[in-house]
Amino acid sequence: MAHLTFLGATGQVTGSCYLLETQAGRILLDCGMFQGSKETEKQNEADFPFDPSSIDAVVLSHAHLDHCGRLPKLVKDGFRGAIFLTKASFSLLELMLTDAVHLALRDLAWENKRRERAGKPLLEPLYDLDDVATVLTLRQPVAYNENREILAGLSVSFHEAGHILGSAIVRLQINEQGNVKTLVFSGDLGNPQSPLLRDPSILTDADVLLLESTYGDRDHKPLVDTLEELRQTLAEAAESGGNVIIPAFAVGRTQDLIYWLGKLQRQGGLPQRQVYLDSPMAIRASEIYAENTHLFNIDDPEFTKVAPQGWQAWLPGLIYSQTAEESMAINRIVGGAIVIAGSGMCNGGRIRHHLKYNLWRRNAHIIITGFQAQGTLGRILVEGTKKTLKILGVQVSVAAKVHTLGALSAHADQSQLLQWAGNFKTPKPRLYLIHGEKNAALSLQTCFQRTGWNAHIPKVGDRIEVENEFERQ
Repeated sequence: MAHLTFLGATGQVTGSCYLLETQAGRILLDCGMFQGSKETEKQNEADFPFDPSSIDAVVLSHAHLDHCGRLPKLVKDGFRGAIFLTKASFSLLELMLTDAVHLALRDLAWENKRRERAGKPLLEPLYDLDDVATVLTLRQPVAYNENREILAGLSVSFHEAGHILGSAIVRLQINEQGNVKTLVFSGDLGNPQSPLLRDPSILTDADVLLLESTYGDRDHKPLVDTLEELRQTLAEAAESGGNVIIPAFAVGRTQDLIYWLGKLQRQGGLPQRQVYLDSPMAIRASEIYAENTHLFNIDDPEFTKVAPQGWQAWLPGLIYSQTAEESMAINRIVGGAIVIAGSGMCNGGRIRHHLKYNLWRRNAHIIITGFQAQGTLGRILVEGTKKTLKILGVQVSVAAKVHTLGALSAHADQSQLLQWAGNFKTPKPRLYLIHGEKNAALSLQTCFQRTGWNAHIPKVGDRIEVENEFERQ
C-alpha cells in the first residue's frame, strides 16, 4: 500500500513538501523553502526527516521558491534522482534557484563580517552554486497532459494550474499489482481572473486530493473594483507628486502588473510616464514569459498581437533597472514614478530600499498585490499595526498609504477553490487541505463539510495510506 507523509506547507503556506512511498520507490512532491518570520525560515537549516539519497525522484509543481527552494540542499545531502517538471518551469527553475543562492551567499558574507568583528565563529552556507548546478542536471521536462512513467508502476501527468508560467496540477497514478490509485496535488491553483495564463484544468477523478487553501477564508474583491482602485490610487499619487511602490513577486505577479498598467495606459488611466522594473530576476522572468506566449490565454486580441514584441512594446515607459547604481538612482526621484521591485513579501531585495526612502512620505503609496505570510514585513504593512518600522537598520515612520489589491492575487479564492474541487466525481476523493494558515484551512474545511465532504487538515509528520475513504468503509 502506498503511503504519503506531510512534511511542509502543512498548517502554513510555505515549505511545500510531501513524501510518497510506493512499492516502486520514494518520491517527493515539491521541496520548498520556508518563508516568513526568522523562526519560520530557521526550518530551512534543519536536516530532512528522511535520507535524501533514498529519494528516487522529485515531482515539482512549479518554480516558486516555497515549492523548489530546498532542492540545492537536497542534492547537497545526497539526492541524485530525476526532477520532473513542466517544460515552462525548466528555465524558471534555474533563474529562481541561482538568484536565491546568490542572495543567500551575499547575506551570509555580510553576517560573517559582523561575526568576525565580534570574534564569533563563522557560518557555513547551507548550499552553493555547485549544488544548484547539480540540481539543473537532474531536470526532466514533461509536456502538459503527457503521461510519463517515472518509476515502475508510477506515472505522472501535469495539468495547467494557471498560477505562474509552467505551474501544474500534479496527477500521480500508482499501480501496485493491478490495484490502481490516483493522487491529485493541486499545487497552487491560479486565479481565473489572471489576465495572462489559462484557467486551471478541470480534473474529475482521484482517490486522494491535496488541495491548497491559501485564500480558503475569503473571496477576492471583484476585478473591476480592484482595477478602479488601482486607477484611483495612481491618479491620487500623480496629483500629490508621490511615488507608487509595488512589492511584487518576480515570477507571475510582476508580469500581471505590467499587463494591467499597459491596459490602463491604453485607456488613459496611467498618468505616470515612468514605470521602473527594479529587479534583474523579474526582468529575466519577464523575458521567459515573452518566450512562452503560446501558453498565454487569448482573451485580449490586442495583447496577443503585441506580446511577442516584448513588455516594453506593451507598456511604453517601462524602464528596466539592472544594476545597483540604477536602482539607487531611482531613490533620487522625489515623485511621479511607479517602482516595481522584489521581494513580494518585502523580506529582502531592493524593495526594502524603496520602502526606506518612501514609506515616511505622506504622498507616497504602497500597493500590496499578493499574499503576505505571517512574520513578513509585507504582512506588518497590510495589518497596519505599527507606526514605525526598522528597515535596513533605520527606524522609518509609516506615513504612506498602504493599499491591498486582492483581486490581483495569483491564487484562487475560497469560492474558486470550492468550484474547482466540486468537479470531482462521486465518490469524492479523500480530501486534505494544505498550503494555508490555520484560519484559512479551517474556514475552507467548514465550507466542504456543509456539502457533506469531509476535509482533513493534516499536521506535519502525519502519514496516510493512499486510498479512497469510501473504499475503506
